[in-house]
Amino acid sequence: MEVKDSIDDIPVQDPPDEEFSAADLTWTKFGTTEHHIVDVALIPYDRVEVFISGESSNAECPTRFHIARSRKREVDGLKNYKSDEYLQHRLYWCSFGPENYGAGGTILPSRKYRLNTRNRAARPQSMRGCTCRFAVKRLYARPSLALIIYHERRHVNKSGFICHGPLDRDAIGPRAKRIPYICSEIQQQTMSLIYLGIPEENVLKTHLEGIQRYCGSDARVNNFASQYVQKLGMIVKRSTHELDLDDQASMRIWAERNKKSVFFYQDSSDTDPFILGIQTEWQLQQMIRFSHHSLLACDSSFGIHKLKYPLYTLLAFDSRHHALPVAWVITRTITKQDVSKWMKALVDRIYTVDLTWKIIGFIIDDPAIEFETIRDIFSCPMLFSLWRVRRSWLKNVINKCSNIEVQREMFKCLGKIIYSIWNGTNYMIALEELLKDFVDQTAFMKYFKSCWVPKIEMWLMAMKSLPLASQESCGAIEAYHVKLKLKIYEDSQLDALERVDWLVHKLTMEIHSGYWLDVYADESGSFPAVKEEYISSTSWHRALQIPDDSVIFDDKDRLFAKVVSQKDNNLTRMVWNPGSEFAFCDCSWSIEGNICKHVIKVNMLCESKEDYPPSLSHQAFQQLLVDIWRKPMDDSIELDQSLAWVTQMHEKIQRLVELTTSSNIATVTNNLPLKWVGRRGRTFVGKPGEGTLALPPISRNSVKRKIVSKKKNRKRKRLRTLLNNQATVS
Repeated sequence: MEVKDSIDDIPVQDPPDEEFSAADLTWTKFGTTEHHIVDVALIPYDRVEVFISGESSNAECPTRFHIARSRKREVDGLKNYKSDEYLQHRLYWCSFGPENYGAGGTILPSRKYRLNTRNRAARPQSMRGCTCRFAVKRLYARPSLALIIYHERRHVNKSGFICHGPLDRDAIGPRAKRIPYICSEIQQQTMSLIYLGIPEENVLKTHLEGIQRYCGSDARVNNFASQYVQKLGMIVKRSTHELDLDDQASMRIWAERNKKSVFFYQDSSDTDPFILGIQTEWQLQQMIRFSHHSLLACDSSFGIHKLKYPLYTLLAFDSRHHALPVAWVITRTITKQDVSKWMKALVDRIYTVDLTWKIIGFIIDDPAIEFETIRDIFSCPMLFSLWRVRRSWLKNVINKCSNIEVQREMFKCLGKIIYSIWNGTNYMIALEELLKDFVDQTAFMKYFKSCWVPKIEMWLMAMKSLPLASQESCGAIEAYHVKLKLKIYEDSQLDALERVDWLVHKLTMEIHSGYWLDVYADESGSFPAVKEEYISSTSWHRALQIPDDSVIFDDKDRLFAKVVSQKDNNLTRMVWNPGSEFAFCDCSWSIEGNICKHVIKVNMLCESKEDYPPSLSHQAFQQLLVDIWRKPMDDSIELDQSLAWVTQMHEKIQRLVELTTSSNIATVTNNLPLKWVGRRGRTFVGKPGEGTLALPPISRNSVKRKIVSKKKNRKRKRLRTLLNNQATVS
């Protein structure tokens, strides 16, 4: 199409209809050396409102337009002007944009104030980031004409997808524009219930309860809500992970459609490996909420042998100290360069939301992980979790050895290898003892020599150089791993494990919905059964329900402890090697290789007994404090600095213990020291630094007033003294 460079070459159009829109006009390409090429049309100025009304009545995307920017010139205000100079210039923007109040939407970063909302859409929540906009110029040279400049004629968002109206994928039925506002929380709740297989009648009832908080009770609203739930049910039934027959092409399509949930994507090529980082908006919120000034952990061992690409999960500990997945990374590469790529992308995404976000520790479960990279990116100390070693050894001991007495003795000897790090003995002595005493257990010895002996030194060096994580965190990570295993491997499709798009579909739909509903049920109390199951999902919380008097110790030889069952008083569980992370229990949960509640409960009680050694994590903590105490030279400044650090750390740990053990948080906060802040300092945009006193700024005028007031006080004092002297003389 020919590009015009003069307004005079563009014909004036005046459609005869009462209302007309952009479809009724012939658009011309207009551009100069000073302006980009845009689509323009000339119409009479008195028909601008008719054009706007026609554009708002678009059948595919019904909307309204608001004035985003307006400029005006005085008549005869310009001596020299061009043909496209304006007398009045107005920018009209679709009322479903440009801001996005939908899931994950934010106000434009350049906007520091609210726009005029007189011509907005009916609800500000309706804004979906629409980029449709046009400008209307009343020409300076010809005031009776208006030049319409269309910048974006499609009603799409920044990703190029239709974001409102009946053609929107998220619209509900053919009358989408009349559907009441449904917040993202209600949408996620309804989707979670459907994915978890809740009957449609129960889903609809819960959905209506949520909508009535916004729209009230209305027959039409109930009808639309029913249509909405039915449509979501159809979407779930018809949804498929296979967007393309080729798995790699299918993942490219998925990543393009779900940009909000992808924080890093690298397609596989001859030089670069495949990396996909997934984090939904809800996961981002939970990561900032629960890991700020807290811990992050990883589960790096899922699907190494069964899946096409292993799954790496970042976990935050929620308010009940359960492991909550806040990011998934699907990749096979563990090189420093590749790990640094996606970790930096994840941290940068968090900083766009909260610049103050910071974690105090990162728990790893594999010494082969580039933990120096993690330490540099997150700027925090590293901890090591024993759950993966313990689980692997216990499962293979049980599977490859049939005698239960030999099982517990073998597992006890394996524990001695780990404990040799802290008791000062050489681990080779415990290793040789294991290989010598159980030489007849050929199946286990073959596995142990081939899988663990070549890399046992690497694991032990990592455990010795990094502080060890507690049994509660190990149990929480293991509970997530077990739950993920049940959900992923229960699928009946034979070839599903060899496709990445199937794994992504499973994670973002079913797994994500399940964890969202767990947290929502716990915090809102809406689903008591879900909440009860969620609370008892870790062995640590199940162990807290066992009374102390249900545990009976062998005080003579300290070889075992008995735990009486709470359901059946005649049933007793035996825990061998009590007080150790490598204790062995005969319950079904422990036989599967997991950390059971009986072992945790027995170890809790062993902490208060002098005859039992402290836990490995406590020994690591004690050793760390001893190293700090031994470091400085006596009567030196380094000693003062170390003493200050240890004292500060002691106070923080003491407050943390009070917060976790107290039933009433008000009693703890009342004992905290007060921090006085100046009245004007509270209005500052930035937060005052911790431990600093924010005072209002002192201006020159206030200093002058103080000086003048002092001079007046001196004059009054001299005058009062003079009057008193005169009265005395008289």
